[in-house]
This record gives sequence, structure tokens and C-alpha cells, in this order.
Amino acid sequence: MSEISEKIRKNFGSTDAKRDEGLETPETVVRFDDIIYGTDPVWQSLDVYRLVNAGDEKLPVVVSVHGGGWVYRDKSRYQYYCMSLAERGFAVVNFSYRLAPEHKFPAPLEDTCMVFSWIQIHAEKYGFDMAHIFAVGDSAGGHTLALFCVMCTNPDYCSRYIFSPPKDFVPAAVALNCAVHQITVSDKPKDKFSTDLMTDYLEHKGNSEELSLVNVSEWITKEFPPTFLMTAEDDFLKYQIPDIVSVMIQKNVPFAVRYYKAEDEKLGHVFHLDIKNAHARQCNDEECAFFKEYIKSNF
Repeated sequence: MSEISEKIRKNFGSTDAKRDEGLETPETVVRFDDIIYGTDPVWQSLDVYRLVNAGDEKLPVVVSVHGGGWVYRDKSRYQYYCMSLAERGFAVVNFSYRLAPEHKFPAPLEDTCMVFSWIQIHAEKYGFDMAHIFAVGDSAGGHTLALFCVMCTNPDYCSRYIFSPPKDFVPAAVALNCAVHQITVSDKPKDKFSTDLMTDYLEHKGNSEELSLVNVSEWITKEFPPTFLMTAEDDFLKYQIPDIVSVMIQKNVPFAVRYYKAEDEKLGHVFHLDIKNAHARQCNDEECAFFKEYIKSNF
């Protein structure tokens, strides 16, 4: 494991713990925890959150693909954020996936495909409205979610893997929050962070074929789902937004883009996960409103 990955696990862990300190499961939410969706009970498990008062009603679904630089985090770090989305009227699927360097690319992408297949199989039991499946992903999780959407909409890209998403499935809409869209590796000092991460994440440390496979913009077609793009003034990945916006315009993909800035505080990378924060709540409200635009019945 690289020094960068070790620092991410240590530093992000303490930050996440502080962010969620004092939070508890809301009384309005019922949760189904630690459901195994694969063969690995440590990495391949998920939770489902629903409103208590929804009863057996079929609810639109939001699937959360967590971030963490491909090397850190699991569903426990996203439980409160995901339950806050459930409070907005969705059934939310919050899952863990295999992390690098123990598991190389495309392990997270394969696990994401498995989760969406699991949702189809268990739709009746957990009250999933299969006509309205949405997804959110942030940072590295946004990257994985975007590649999943490419698999769903670009047969050429999908053919490069031995696994696949559910047949004929495309999310109704997605949100890519402070997401990675392009990855570069080089010997330049300014690229050391991403280069070291790719050493842990990619089997061949980022050769030309691997970098092509993980370059989201290269594979987007007009069939890519409607997308909410978000970044903020102090998001260190905000520079990636112009390229993906340009590609979506060229491919005629419906999208909305929001750039968040606050006068009273700095809004940094994945600020939306801090559900105690008013600006985070605003962002999450706006994303859920974007999803509701793609629900074909009264919500």
C-alpha cells in the first residue's frame, strides 16, 4: 500500500468520525442492515433504508456509491447521509464494495453491477419502484458510478468486461458529486497523488489501456442518463467539471451543474455528506428535486 493510501485511510477516518459525531438513526427511518449481496461478507454487504410511515408502498430508489479514493470507506461512513436521503421519500441502498490495494480495478465496478442486480431480484421484498432507480456517487464513488452508467449505455465499453449490469437497465438519473472523471499518471510532482493512488488501484499502475478504461469522458454517449453535477469552491477536484460538461453538451446528455459557494464558511470536497450543515442540506434537497423531475407519476 502506498503512503498516500495509508494517509487517506487515517486522515479521512478521523474527519468522518468527527463529522458524524452524535448522529443517530432517525425515528422516521426503518433500516435493514448487513445484507450480503455477493460472496464476501466483509466487503459485499449493503443496508436498505425506508421511511417508517411508507409501509409497503413501492418507493423510488437511490443507490449510493461511496467515495474514499478507491482505498477507504464503507457503508458505515455513509449511513447518516443515506438515511437523510431516505427521509426525503426514497428507498436508499447503501453498500460497501471491495477496496484497493487489496482488490484492484475493476472490483468496485463489478460490485456495483452486483448491487443493481440484487435490487432487481429483491424489489418486491424491499418495496423498490423499479421504474425509478436513481444513484448518487461522490469522488471516487462518482467515478465508479459514471463508469457503471457507461456500461449500461455503451455496448462497446461493456464488452470489455466479463461481468455486466442488469440487462436493458439504465438509471433514471444520477448525481455525480465532486466526482473524478479523468485520471492521469506521470512523473511530475503535481501528479504524485493520483499516480500513487493508481499504483494501488490499477493492476498495471495506469498503462494506456487502463487509463482509457477509467476515462469517463471517452465513453459517454447520448444514452448516458440525466446527470446532476456538483462541485464547490474549495473542492480540489472542481477543475474536472468543465471537461465532463463539454462532453455532455456534445453528446446531448441532459444535465444540471451546481457550483456551491458560501460566504460564512469554506465548502470543500464532498461537503454534502455533512448533514448537520445547512449548505449540505440545500445541495441534497436540490439533487433529490432533480431526481423527482424524472418520476413519471405523482410523488
